[in-house]
Amino acid sequence: MFTRRLGANGPIVSALGLGAMGMSDFYGPADEAESIATLNASLDAGITLIDTGDFYGMGHNELLIREALKGGRRDKAILSVKFGALRDVKGNFIGFATDPASTKTALAYTLKRLGVDYIDIYRPARVAPNTPIEDTVGAIADLVKEGYVRHIGLSEAGVDSIRRAHKVHPIVDLQIEYAILSRGVERDILPTLRELGIGVTAYGVLSRGLISESALAGGSLGGARSHYPRFQGDNLDKNLILVRALKDIASAKGCSVAQLAIAWVLSRGDDIVPLIGARKRERLTEAIGALDVTLTPEDLARIEAAAPDGAVAGTRYAAEQMVFLDSERRA
Repeated sequence: MFTRRLGANGPIVSALGLGAMGMSDFYGPADEAESIATLNASLDAGITLIDTGDFYGMGHNELLIREALKGGRRDKAILSVKFGALRDVKGNFIGFATDPASTKTALAYTLKRLGVDYIDIYRPARVAPNTPIEDTVGAIADLVKEGYVRHIGLSEAGVDSIRRAHKVHPIVDLQIEYAILSRGVERDILPTLRELGIGVTAYGVLSRGLISESALAGGSLGGARSHYPRFQGDNLDKNLILVRALKDIASAKGCSVAQLAIAWVLSRGDDIVPLIGARKRERLTEAIGALDVTLTPEDLARIEAAAPDGAVAGTRYAAEQMVFLDSERRA
C-alpha cells in the first residue's frame, strides 16, 4: 500500500480508503461478521483511511467500526466521520443540523460510539442551508483546539463554501463523488481545491456499483439504487452501454472493470484518494488489485472516448436530494 497526503498540510493516508457505509445502510442487508472481517482485512492490507457517518445505520456503522478497532488497532486507522444529517425512526432524512451546538453534540456522541478519544477528520455531511458554513467550521475548529478533532474536512461543498470555510480554518479535504461517469468536480471545484491546497476523498468511484461485472451480468442493483436516476429505465440501458465499452478496455488490460474505474480515479492526481465501498473481503481484494493497474496515455484516451464527460444518463441523486448538494449549485 502506498500513501498520499490529504491536502497541503493534512494527514498522510493510504492511497485507497475504505468507505464503510454499505456495511450498515442503503444497499441491503450486510453480514456483520463479514463486515468486521473486511474492516480488519483492510487495516491488515495497509488501508488506514476509514470513512463513516454518524447517520449510517443511525450509529450502527460507528459501533461496527468500534468492534474492528478493538485490540489496539486505533492507531492503525485515520477515522473520517460525517455528521449533520437528521433521520427519523423509519430512516427517512428530515433535515440537517450543523449549528455549533448540534456539531459539538454530534461529536460527543460519535466519540462515545466509536470508543475513541479523537476523530482524525470531522466534516459536515452537507452544507446546511440554514447554517453559515463559517459557524459550522468554527465549531469544529473549537474542537480541534480542545484536542477532540485533528483535521477538518467538507463534503459535497461548492466553490464559494469551500473558500469561506477555508478562511475560518484550514480544510484538508473535500469528500465528493468522482468517477469516470461523474466528473462535474473537474470544472470549477477541483481547480479551486488545488489552488487552496485541499485534497479530495472521492466516493462513488464505481458509480454505486454501476461500473461493475455484476451490473453487466444483470445482477441485483437493489437497495437505494432504485431511487437513483442512473439506474432507472432507459437511463440504465444507456449507461450500461458505456460500462460495456469500459469493460472491453479493462479486458484488454487484464483487469476487472471495477479495477479500471478505481485506477482511473487514482490517475487523476496524487491529491485524490478513492474510497472503496467493499462490504466483503473478496471485493476488498479486487479493489486493492487496482493499485497494480497502470493506465497509459493511450488507455486514458480510450476511456475518454468510451465514456466522455457528460455521456452518462441521469443525475447523481434523485431531484429531492440534488437540491441539498451545494457542489451542484451554479452562480
